[in-house]
Amino acid sequence: MNRKHFFYALLVGCFILAAGCSGGDKPSDVTATIPQKPSIMDPFRYHKLVEVSPGQDYDIVSWGRGSSTTGAFAILHSDSASAKFTTTTGDLDGTIVDVFNTDLDLDGNPEILIQAKSKDTVNYTNIYAFEFVNSRADKLEFPKLTKTQREGYRGEDNFYIKDDKFIREFPIYNGSGKNAKPSGQKRQLEYGIRDNSFTVKLLTKDSTKVNTNVQQPAPVRVHKKINTTPISNHHTVAKKTKKKKKHRRHRGNDDAG
Repeated sequence: MNRKHFFYALLVGCFILAAGCSGGDKPSDVTATIPQKPSIMDPFRYHKLVEVSPGQDYDIVSWGRGSSTTGAFAILHSDSASAKFTTTTGDLDGTIVDVFNTDLDLDGNPEILIQAKSKDTVNYTNIYAFEFVNSRADKLEFPKLTKTQREGYRGEDNFYIKDDKFIREFPIYNGSGKNAKPSGQKRQLEYGIRDNSFTVKLLTKDSTKVNTNVQQPAPVRVHKKINTTPISNHHTVAKKTKKKKKHRRHRGNDDAG
């Protein structure tokens, strides 16, 4: 009896399941949901996967508790072909804006460039750069803006890759502090890598040297005053000297007579 009841219950269960799956003519009450991107849980703030090549993946993450302007970052390198996994970490100043995969020196070794935005009023953008050679990560010092390159700089950096070069552009401001206003012009810098060091090239003319919006003052004409007194005195002295010589000549003739 128990076995009979078991098979009976199994048959009924299969029938109910089949009846539920066969209701194709009736509209479904289940609302279709669009899969959402998984949110990042604390203490993590940022994550991006960079696939350099098949089997060569780099996960860039940042984390930190108690502060939104400082923290740390990590580059998790997964070499699934060789089953090697390495981690590169560093201190983070600011928040990560984007991550770039480059090969600026064209040596076949990828570079991971992390762009972070800080509150520093002099250098609004920090770039953390690493070149990966097999399982080793070599840190590259990204050059800071020079005094000339920083003139008129107020952040708002835009980075992108063009023709195997790392391009940086930002608007130029006139003035300083709260009175600074956009000039409508941009400065572009081109970065490359040679001998494990960054090279910098200015692509645009430094327009902060000439401000076309400011009218140049009219040249001031200086009228040179001509002093005729010395000339008049010269003639007067010469005239008196000539009279003295003439008087002496006549006086000499009188003495001789």
